[in-house]
Amino acid sequence: MVRSWDAAVERAQERLGAAAGLRAVEAGDGRRFALWDVASRAEGELAERVDPEALDAESERALRRRLGESGREWPDGELYRRRYWVLGERGEPVGTIAVDNWTKGPGQLAVSSVYLRPAARGRGLACAALDAVYRAATAEGLPGYRLEAHWSWQHAVRYYLRRGLWVVSWKHALGLARMPQLPPYRVAEEGGRLVLLLADGPHGWVPLLSAGHDGPDGRWLRLDETAAYRQSEGWVRDFARSTLALHLALAGRPLVRGPQWWAEAWRWADIGEPEGLAYRLGHGDSGGGRPVGTPGRPDGTAIRLPGPPHGPLARD
Repeated sequence: MVRSWDAAVERAQERLGAAAGLRAVEAGDGRRFALWDVASRAEGELAERVDPEALDAESERALRRRLGESGREWPDGELYRRRYWVLGERGEPVGTIAVDNWTKGPGQLAVSSVYLRPAARGRGLACAALDAVYRAATAEGLPGYRLEAHWSWQHAVRYYLRRGLWVVSWKHALGLARMPQLPPYRVAEEGGRLVLLLADGPHGWVPLLSAGHDGPDGRWLRLDETAAYRQSEGWVRDFARSTLALHLALAGRPLVRGPQWWAEAWRWADIGEPEGLAYRLGHGDSGGGRPVGTPGRPDGTAIRLPGPPHGPLARD
């Protein structure tokens, strides 16, 4: 049993400081890290790729103004989180990741500033950095890690789902987590329906939930539960529906089961029934100041995704 979350986080940070492929940001490199952070937010929120090494003072100020509150630079950032460079093959910085000095949710490490320069992508470096955080957390008895991504950060959201993260909230941004209590899952399309399957040892992939259009007008979706889901408990039961709901939203088919569910969707604007996700996408902050239409409205308004309407398993 973990006696102190704070002490466990400190030990986990020490593990990360010694992890292969990572290097702690030193005090004199804080400004450089801040520029990389701005470049990350510009790509995520403004859909603009910016070379952080080419940012001058005027360009930085302009980007921060456009980003608004999320572009604000916080002084003494190391007081509330530890910042790390993600290193390339030759030991040079090619990306960033940061971990808070206190836990979030049920004692998880809180991760932010996950970013790789475009030339360094596709090599598994972000994956390795996140795996290092997970190993550091679980080695100290912490239940994994959690991070947030706004709906408009389509590339990041799709990446995290491909990494097998589970959806645990959507209050201000999408909360995604990797925890020992949540086994690997995958989502497949079968007969026009999306099916969430859970890894179950010798039994292989076991279907838990499926969802698809119900009725000829295609306005509402039907959610079906298997016996395996009804027998599940704990974190799996809590987060399986929210995870499938995000996959459906990315496929342009947000999970709204009917007008009676839609009328109550506001009740689940933080987490809960999957209609809350559709409600949040239409009424909450998209993360970049761009409006995001909510599919499943009673007036039949179609979804307007920030990115191309590919299927949930498409690779960006």
